[in-house]
Amino acid sequence: MLKRNILVIDDEPKMCKILRFALEPDGYNVITAESAEDGLAKFSQGDFDLVVTDLKMPGKDGLYVLGTVKKQKPDTEVILMTAYATAQNAVDAMKKGAYDYIIKPFEMDELKFKVKHIMENRKLAAENKQLKRELKDKYSLDNMVGMSGVMQTVYKMVEKVAPTDATVLIRGESGTGKELVAQAIHHLSPRASRPFVAVNCGALPENLLESELFGHEKGAFTGADKLKPGRFELAGSGTIFLDEIGELTPTTQVKLLRVLQARQIERLGGTKSIEVKARTIAATNSHLEEMLQDKEFREDLYYRINVFPITLPPLRERKEDIPNLVGHFLKKFGKPVDAISGSALERLMQYRWPGNVRELENTVERALIMSSTDKINADDLAPHVRHALTISGPTSLEIPDDGLSLEQVEIDLIKNALTKAGGNKSKAAKLLGITRRKLYSMMERLGVMGSE
Repeated sequence: MLKRNILVIDDEPKMCKILRFALEPDGYNVITAESAEDGLAKFSQGDFDLVVTDLKMPGKDGLYVLGTVKKQKPDTEVILMTAYATAQNAVDAMKKGAYDYIIKPFEMDELKFKVKHIMENRKLAAENKQLKRELKDKYSLDNMVGMSGVMQTVYKMVEKVAPTDATVLIRGESGTGKELVAQAIHHLSPRASRPFVAVNCGALPENLLESELFGHEKGAFTGADKLKPGRFELAGSGTIFLDEIGELTPTTQVKLLRVLQARQIERLGGTKSIEVKARTIAATNSHLEEMLQDKEFREDLYYRINVFPITLPPLRERKEDIPNLVGHFLKKFGKPVDAISGSALERLMQYRWPGNVRELENTVERALIMSSTDKINADDLAPHVRHALTISGPTSLEIPDDGLSLEQVEIDLIKNALTKAGGNKSKAAKLLGITRRKLYSMMERLGVMGSE
């Protein structure tokens, strides 16, 4: 256990000895000095959590000690002792940054209580600093793997928008890391010490989503047996992340627009307006422009959230990042970054990754489980990855000896068509020679999400 260091300065040797004998049994390392000059010399050479100094001393006094300590190491706390207390002394000491002021003679328990409180606060502050460092490391741009040009552009955009209060819309296919980008923006912003609250707008039905976003009063509906603050309230002055915002119903879109415009909410069943201070970051894997044309997404809400768009590229458009990503995941799972064979890495480079980075991570983890050696080999990969197909023309499709998944071929073709069409489903359907209705039916059957 780390010992806390205390410097005691008093021109009376007896007082120095009394304080040292009183504080050392509590686990503190106590250094004493019998003048301000000697005390400050020892202070400059050591690392002290607390200085306890007499106010009136020959030569430099306690206020001089206080000012010097705070100038050199502002985090070090100072307690002043004096037998000549006046209101002005106390005011001067507090203005200069003293933690407290204690009048001689005093009960030793009084001083020990103040010292204990200071040390507990310092321990808590140190733990908070460490937690913030860990959070910053976890959600920093360094944790977003990718050296490709498109990812470098993303990093620059994140760094530019993070210090502002601008609303951000993060766009990209499922699995590209939209929430990771949102967290990076939050943790690089002045709001980093405040809450980051995420809401998946597509995971809850409309009635539950409104309660989650805006909260409800007791008795607002059947089962509302107590007041519940919404996510906007819980976010406080932090950040609220609205994932899959394209899944909002028209009714919820209207209510969200009102919140973003007025910066106020009302809980369900309530009449009191509550100020919204949180920054909004939204994300979608839907093609919102197409939804605008089909009247499925409100134009005014679109412009409200699309202040600063950031588009994350699908993994198939930055395949040069795959080796680094694989190394990152291997390290995450406790393996050396070279624990994969060249043939296995080549197959990973050939596959189109409809599930993007998330699918790649799952594939690496599965392959490690399947591997019977200290390296991932091609045979350890899932069959649909191992036999990845590159279709260059209508007659160039070859069927491997051990077969293939027709369903996966359909998924890949639909994904390719959506990418080529820039996410426009009507154009994608034309490229595939089918109707838009047929395309929607196939996407629903195969579980294919809309592409950007």
